[in-house]
Amino acid sequence: MKNITLSADEDLIERARMVARAQRKTLNAAFREWLTQFTATPGNVQGYDSLVQRLQHIDAAHHFSRDEMNER
Repeated sequence: MKNITLSADEDLIERARMVARAQRKTLNAAFREWLTQFTATPGNVQGYDSLVQRLQHIDAAHHFSRDEMNER
């Protein structure tokens, strides 16, 4: 893994650390996640799979007909 040096406003860095801490990760780990997402290509299968995984708890209760889906 390669090390890099970045500069940012101290307040912004501290707020980012607090957010990362709330997510139980380091700022470094959060940045690596962001960098992975930032460089992902559109239509990325992994991104789609991740989205489906995050939304799996949603249940529409029944299947909608084509007419029902097109109602406005």
